[in-house]
Amino acid sequence: MNSATSTAKPAQHLLALIAWPLMIFVSMLPDILFRELTGHLPSWLFGAKLALIAALLLGSLLWPKLRPLRLFFGVLLALYLLEWGVNSFYTALAYRRWFAGAGFFMQQVGPGQVTRTTTAVLLALVMLAVLRRFDRFFLVKGDLSAPAKPIPFILTMPPSWRILAPAIAGAMCLGLLVFIFAFGRPPALKLLTAALPLLPFVLLFAASNAFGEEMLYRAPWLAALETPLGPAQALLIPAVYFGIAHYYGVPYGVLGVIMAFIPGWLNGKAMLETRGFFWAWFIHLCMDTVIFFFMALGAVNPGG
Repeated sequence: MNSATSTAKPAQHLLALIAWPLMIFVSMLPDILFRELTGHLPSWLFGAKLALIAALLLGSLLWPKLRPLRLFFGVLLALYLLEWGVNSFYTALAYRRWFAGAGFFMQQVGPGQVTRTTTAVLLALVMLAVLRRFDRFFLVKGDLSAPAKPIPFILTMPPSWRILAPAIAGAMCLGLLVFIFAFGRPPALKLLTAALPLLPFVLLFAASNAFGEEMLYRAPWLAALETPLGPAQALLIPAVYFGIAHYYGVPYGVLGVIMAFIPGWLNGKAMLETRGFFWAWFIHLCMDTVIFFFMALGAVNPGG
């Protein structure tokens, strides 16, 4: 082992010891614990998260050992400020009224897609301003036929991503269907016909949600973490954050966390290995199409 490698490992460990607790604190985990244990969120929690991120970003300007994580701190700060600012802006416009005359599905999904897509586009612009090139934060198609590296405990010699990505999308969609029919409220066949007019909106919202979540919670994180922490931890940190964020999603609870973590990790792997956005977005789109279609049918609801 050469001296450069021997000094890089302790530095990487130090950065990991900072990045992991920060991710856990700014994730939804504290919110979940307060809600489940006390029934409410403290007013100071959001400000505390922002203050910690800002303090670490400032520290990275002063302490050389923190500088490799500067972009990560900046991504988190931009994400939280943009989410807060966009939500405040649209709330001031009473934007939920835009969907007042629409059906239940549109009222349930539409407002969230407006804010998420707006935030994702703004974060992409921030990343472009900082990094100067779309490929530096994976917002390019990438090499769709790139070779895939082994998937632990599942595939030791996987095919290229051109074959693997559709296979993953199909397997994930099948898993969702099993869950919905086992634990949801499978709709009567006659409702399938009634829901067909909503199919364009299902596809639109699935596409926008897939773009929004991959842009907000995956691509910039990988761009910020791959170099200082290495690809393994760069994949795990956003995947864990993404999983926790789905505690109140579909499906609900710990199962939802696990079922979001797995595709989150796989989507990140697709981004890193193809150096692009497309396959991660495609897998996400397929899964969201299933979820939103059954939401349109009233078979599943967020939060249980």
